[in-house]
Amino acid sequence: MSQIHDTIRAIRWADDHLLLLDQRRLPHTQVDVVCRSASEVAAAIRDMVVRGAPAIGITAAYGVVLAAQAQAVRVSVADLPAAIEPDLAQLAQARPTAVNLAWALERMRRCLQGESGDAVAALCAEAAAIHEEDIAANRRMGELGSALMEAPVGVLTHCNTGSLATGGYGTALGVIRSACAAGKVRQVYADETRPWLQGARLTAWELVQDGIPVQLIAEGAAAYLMQRGAVDWVVVGSDRIAANGDVANKIGTYGLAVLARHHGVRFMVVAPTSTVDLSVPDGQGIPIEIRSGEELLRLDGQPLAAAGAGAWNPVFDVTPASLVDAIVTERGVLREPNREKILAMMKSD
Repeated sequence: MSQIHDTIRAIRWADDHLLLLDQRRLPHTQVDVVCRSASEVAAAIRDMVVRGAPAIGITAAYGVVLAAQAQAVRVSVADLPAAIEPDLAQLAQARPTAVNLAWALERMRRCLQGESGDAVAALCAEAAAIHEEDIAANRRMGELGSALMEAPVGVLTHCNTGSLATGGYGTALGVIRSACAAGKVRQVYADETRPWLQGARLTAWELVQDGIPVQLIAEGAAAYLMQRGAVDWVVVGSDRIAANGDVANKIGTYGLAVLARHHGVRFMVVAPTSTVDLSVPDGQGIPIEIRSGEELLRLDGQPLAAAGAGAWNPVFDVTPASLVDAIVTERGVLREPNREKILAMMKSD
């Protein structure tokens, strides 16, 4: 796969600390947050320095390395798993919806099992492997998702699912990158994505950085855009996929799926298999994070709403599998996903 349209890396490990591109300050300021402890990593995840399910998992894996570095000078290798468990618990609570977080932490726990040598080096290698595997999976998903499209297409995406939300290249935005490289995309549209404006601040910035023309729209414009025939595919990511194919993603995704079905627009979900949670039978079992209403009532510290107004701020919603035309993972494409297809995919090597 060519390197075209792929220049951004938001997570960087530097020997004994972690550098995270501060996504709260984009697009106007590009600055790194330096994390030297697991608690600083947990805070970065919680406070939205880093966001996007795959990126959260990768970041948490490096947080485990930092926890081990701090404890390795105090305890033996045999006692290290117990010593860092409070740090892992703190990391696990940083964002509850993204299953990649728990997946990455469990993988790092397994890495320590039976380790008798340099545990910190082993954990560092495992975190790097999680990071590298994510980028490779994203490139594979980009190829698979792009293959579903027939040029020329108009593509609408929601939130940010690119290099900023992953180890690199992106999930849904990786499909868009691959499709653009193949000359299949007529126009990319990005929802602004209230209240954090990930579409406006992050997706639009990524696409501009990588030379992909993008038009930003308000969420309320999506129905009219579809009615005008400008959209052929809605392509989104996911923070958790239930065993039956129901999909949790950034708030507003469910509405787009309903609109897409009404207008005959195809709806694609792009996510690695680490996002699939077989322990959750359907979308009703997915925990939905409710964040402070202040995120809706204010923007960059400035009040937007009438004083005294309250706000309800769920940051994810659940799209039923029946509204999804295709789920694309690194293991393949599931058209019209259901429980049997999800289970068969997860059992495959």
